[in-house]
Amino acid sequence: MGAEASGSARALSELAREAETSLLECKVCFERFGPRQQRRPRNLPCGHVLCLACVASLAHPRTLALECPFCRRACRGCDTSDCLPVLHLLELLGPAPRPAAAARPAAPRAPGALSCHHAFGGWGTLVNPTGLALCPKTGRIVVAHDGERRVKVFDSGGGCAHQFGAKGEGAQDIRYPLDVAVTSDCHVVVSDAGDRSIKVFDLFGQIKLVIGGQFSLPWGVETTPQNRVVVTDAEAGSLHLLEVDFPEGVLRRTERLQAHLCSPRGVAVSWLTGAIAVVEHPLAPGARSCTSRVRVFSAGMQLLGQVDTFGLSLLFPCTMTASAVTFDLQGNVVVTDTSSQAVLCLGKPEEFPALQPIVTQGLSYPVALTYTKENALLVLDAADHSVKVFKADCG
Repeated sequence: MGAEASGSARALSELAREAETSLLECKVCFERFGPRQQRRPRNLPCGHVLCLACVASLAHPRTLALECPFCRRACRGCDTSDCLPVLHLLELLGPAPRPAAAARPAAPRAPGALSCHHAFGGWGTLVNPTGLALCPKTGRIVVAHDGERRVKVFDSGGGCAHQFGAKGEGAQDIRYPLDVAVTSDCHVVVSDAGDRSIKVFDLFGQIKLVIGGQFSLPWGVETTPQNRVVVTDAEAGSLHLLEVDFPEGVLRRTERLQAHLCSPRGVAVSWLTGAIAVVEHPLAPGARSCTSRVRVFSAGMQLLGQVDTFGLSLLFPCTMTASAVTFDLQGNVVVTDTSSQAVLCLGKPEEFPALQPIVTQGLSYPVALTYTKENALLVLDAADHSVKVFKADCG
């Protein structure tokens, strides 16, 4: 009997280990599933299961289209659903077993690093968010996402104030928003990849202007201190300046600032110097995936500096996949990095590269960022469907 009991215990232990590796682990990132947002198990229509973070990273940012990495069946990120059997099994088995050795203390933050003070949004409130902006006059936070109302406006504390921008096929509807900006007189500018247009609303959601027929794929949008709009065209490889009479809803003038960029996406304007930073995603020869490059131009469009993944790797033991860019209040260039799930400060353009990680914890898939007047850093985390507020710790 003792031998039989011992054999049964070994079999149960082996079964538990097999379940841990075969059923409770995402086969893309090899992280254990969990009930929280980024590790939550999600069913694809084909039946395969991935964690939510991997679904978000595999889905196309514009169309949300993805292919199952195992059977190649096509679907969309919003077609996935919670895998209830795995969630129930996680609940039965309890938390992941800890190693016998004492856990090492967390690594200290780098000098100047910020910590997350609070977050708002979350799945249901925000759905696959893509763009983030701050209203200079009111301090309200504007997010573009894939919900039924494409633009959501939050107050400075993270409470939802209102939402607008119908999901639809009409000329004034928003189909696939990629980015959002807010002018100094509180007009909301959205890049819509669905009909390749720029759409302008007032802060309460009334449509003011649709600029179509001028872009191949408008992606990043940003405003200048002179209340103009800068737009990147990812397919045409160009950067444009739009002069708009916002109260009247009239496009006054367009100017092509750059014509030979490589898949430009994110864009930022320094209100301190007027410099313009652009995130490019050039496809290296023979490569299957894009690298990233950040280029900074003066207000007169002279190249001030640039940094790319290869050049950075020669100086620092890291890679960088920049997904968004902004300037801090001192004129430093700051980017979100999806490779390291971090926010990096690259320094001033003439000092490139002067790498300093400023957020190294608490992010899953950062896609947009901006600073408030109080020097808090807002980061849009697509995998968590939330806006996270980072500040320096007091003392």
